[in-house]
Amino acid sequence: MKEYTAYLLVDGIVQGVGFRPTVYRLAKLMNLTGHVRNMGNIVEIIIQGTYDDIKLFVDELQEYKPVRSEINNIDVEIKGEVTPETKYDDFTIKESSDKISGSAVIPPDISICDECLNEILDINNRHYYYPFTACTNCGPRFTVIDKVPYDRKNTTMDDFPLCTHCEEEYTNPLDRRYHAEATCCPECGPQVFLYKDGVIQSKDPIRDASRLIDEGKILAIKGIGGTHLVCKTSTDEAILNLRERLGRKTQPFACMTPDTKTASLFVEFNDKEKEVLESVARPIVILNKSRDYELSEALSPGLHNQGVMLPYTGLHHLLFKYTLEPAYVMTSANMPGNPMLINNKEIIEKLDEIADYYLLHDRKILNRCDDSVVRFRNNRPGFIRRSRGYVPKPFDFSNINTTHNILAVGPELDVTFSILKEGKCYPSQHIGNTSKIKTIEFMQDAIKHLIKLTRTDNIDYVVADMHPEFNTTKLARQLSEEYDAELVQVQHHHAHASSLMAEHNLDEMVVIAADGVGYGEDGTIWGGEVLYLNNTGHYKNVGGLKTQPMPGGDLSTKYPIRMAMGILYTIMDKEELRDLMKNEYSEYFKYGDKEVDMVLKQLDNDFNTSRTSSMGRVLDSISVLLGISKNRGYEGECSMKLESVAREGFDLLVMELEPTLENNRLVIDTSKLLLDVVHLIKGGVGIDEIACASERALAEALADIAIITARDKKVNVIGGTGGVFYNEFISEVVKKKVEDEGLTFVQHEKTCAGDGSVSMGQCAIVGWRLSDN
Repeated sequence: MKEYTAYLLVDGIVQGVGFRPTVYRLAKLMNLTGHVRNMGNIVEIIIQGTYDDIKLFVDELQEYKPVRSEINNIDVEIKGEVTPETKYDDFTIKESSDKISGSAVIPPDISICDECLNEILDINNRHYYYPFTACTNCGPRFTVIDKVPYDRKNTTMDDFPLCTHCEEEYTNPLDRRYHAEATCCPECGPQVFLYKDGVIQSKDPIRDASRLIDEGKILAIKGIGGTHLVCKTSTDEAILNLRERLGRKTQPFACMTPDTKTASLFVEFNDKEKEVLESVARPIVILNKSRDYELSEALSPGLHNQGVMLPYTGLHHLLFKYTLEPAYVMTSANMPGNPMLINNKEIIEKLDEIADYYLLHDRKILNRCDDSVVRFRNNRPGFIRRSRGYVPKPFDFSNINTTHNILAVGPELDVTFSILKEGKCYPSQHIGNTSKIKTIEFMQDAIKHLIKLTRTDNIDYVVADMHPEFNTTKLARQLSEEYDAELVQVQHHHAHASSLMAEHNLDEMVVIAADGVGYGEDGTIWGGEVLYLNNTGHYKNVGGLKTQPMPGGDLSTKYPIRMAMGILYTIMDKEELRDLMKNEYSEYFKYGDKEVDMVLKQLDNDFNTSRTSSMGRVLDSISVLLGISKNRGYEGECSMKLESVAREGFDLLVMELEPTLENNRLVIDTSKLLLDVVHLIKGGVGIDEIACASERALAEALADIAIITARDKKVNVIGGTGGVFYNEFISEVVKKKVEDEGLTFVQHEKTCAGDGSVSMGQCAIVGWRLSDN
C-alpha cells in the first residue's frame, strides 16, 4: 500500500503536559516513522504511513492524549507520497524550535500527582520526603516560566542542573519525567530551609515548622506561586495574634486540611463540591460550616461558611504528616492591598513584625499567583478569584474577534487584566487592589510578561473602565501611548455582563448587574441595574434600583450607617430620622451624635454627597440597621454577614417591592424597603426573618424588571452578574423566578461574578464592536 507524509500542527495545551512522549509512544506502537517537536506555540508532528494509518493515528491521539493536555485543533496536511529520499528510518523527538510565532498556551500550575506523592512517602525511593518532587503530570508551570517554548532552560528550574539520575529520567521518552521541566531530586533540586535571624540548622525543616505551628507560632511559608501566613486553627490565640499583626480584625481566613475526610469534621460538601476540592487545580472552595464545627470561631467570624483547600504540593502534604491539627490557616502573605510576597529577602523584611519563623526555599517564583477561590450557587461552581491552577488558560473568543490584539486592564479592586489575541482571551492571574502603587507595579510587570508569553507583537486597542480616577484607567492611557494603540473606555457593569455573555457564547441577553460600585454613564455610582446587551458591543440600561444619596461618598462604604441614613432621609421625617439615629445607632457613627447632625446637614445642603443605585450599599444598610454589622472591616463584610443571618430565617415574611416607571425606566424604591425594615425592627420581628425577607424582596423585584425586559426584547436568557451574585440565596431566588416564567437563567461558572472577569468583558465589548464594523 502507498505511504504518505502527513504534516500535523496541534494547537491547545500541548506543552509541559507530556504531549511529545505520548506522540512518540503512539507512533512507535503503530510502527510509524517521522518526528515530533515543540514549535514555540504548538506541536509539530511529521508522520509517515498509509492514509488509514494516519487517520487512525490522529483519532488515537485525540482519544489517548495526556490527562493534563487539551487539544483545540489538529491541522492535517498530506505532503505527498513517501519516496526513498523522504523516507524516515525511525520516529524521534526533536529539539524544540521557536520559528513559528503566535500565541502560546502555557499550562497552569498543577497539584502534585498520586505517583509523585507515593514516591515522597516511600522510604525506599530517592524522592523520599523531598517536597519539590514533580513529573510531567504535576508541579509548577506558569509560576516558573520565563518564555516559550516551555523548556527547562526557559524556566527558573534552569538554576538547578540535573543530576545523573534525573538526567536519565528527563531524557528517556518512555519515562513519565521525560522533559518534565520541574524534574529534580534532593541531590540536584531546590532546598527548603527554616529561618529566623538566620538559617536554622535543622535535619528536617518541614517537621520543625509543623511543630512550631502546633506550638502556636505564625510561620511564613513560601510555596509555588507565593507565600502563605500559616498558623493553627484549633484554638483562638494564634489566629487572633495573626489578625492583630495584619490589622485584619474580622476578614475570614482560608484554611488547608489534609483530605476531604478531615474536612468533613468542620464543613459540609456535596459530590460536586468535593470534585472541585480534589481537582488538579486545588482551589479554595467556600463551604458551609457543619453543625459540629470544630475549628476556632476566630477563623471566619460571623459567617456561616469557610474557605477550604487541600494540599497541592509535596511540602503541604509533609506539613500535615507531622501534625494532629485538622487544618492550618493558609492566607496570602501580604500587607492589605499589596501583592503577595515572593522574594526571600522581601518576605523576611516585610513580614518581620508578623511571622515568627520562615519556611523558605531557593527556587525563584517568576510569576506570583494567588490561590483560586470557588463558590457554588444553584449547585454550580463559580469563581470568586480565578488564578492558580487555571491561569493562563485562555477562553475561546474566536466567534468574537480573531484579527485584533486587545489589552484590557479591568477596574480597581480584585483586578485582572486580559489579552485578546487570535481569537483567544487570556485573563491574567489575580492582581488585586490597584489603588496601591506596589500592585500597579506588579500589574505592569505581569502585563509585559503575559505579552511575552503569548507572543503578542503589537497591541491595537487598550481598554479601561470609564472611571477617570482609577489607577488602571491612568495606566491604560500610558499603555495606549506606549503601544500606539487606541484607548477605549467602557462602562463597568456592561463589562460585567459581557463577560457572562461571552462565557455562555450568547448573541444577546438581559442581565441583572448588582454589586458595590461601578462608575455610571450619568456620573452616578451604579450597582443595581438591569441591562439589555447584544453582540454589537452596546447595551441599554432599562431599569434597576433607585438612586440614593451617599453622604460622605466613600465614607458611606466604610460606615454603612451613613448610607442607611441617606436612604431613609428620602422618606422619613427629618427629626424622626435624627431621633432614630441618635437613640439606636449613635455608637455606629465614628463621632456619635455630632456626626448624626453633621450628616443631616450634608444631606440638607447636598454637600459631599454622591448618588448610588448600588445593591451592595442597600444590603450593607439593611445589615447595619439590623445590628448585624457596625462598620466594614473588609470588602463585602456587611453583606456577607447579612447573608449568614438571613439563611437562619424561615422565609415566611413578605416584603413588597413593586417596580414603577420613571423616565422610561423601571425603578425599585429602596427607601420604602429600608423604612419597612425600621418598622419591622420596632415591631419585634426577628432579624433573621427581616434579613431573609429583604434579600428576597430585592432579588424578586430585580428579576421582575429583567423578565419584563426579556419579554419586550423577545430574549430568552437572563443572567446575574456582580458581587451580589455570590450570595447563594439571592442567586436561587432570581433563578427560580426566571425559570418559573419559562426563561433560561445563566450565571458565571468559569468566570468571576465579581470584578475578576471585568477585563475579559472589556475585551469582548471591543472585540464585538470591531467585528460589527
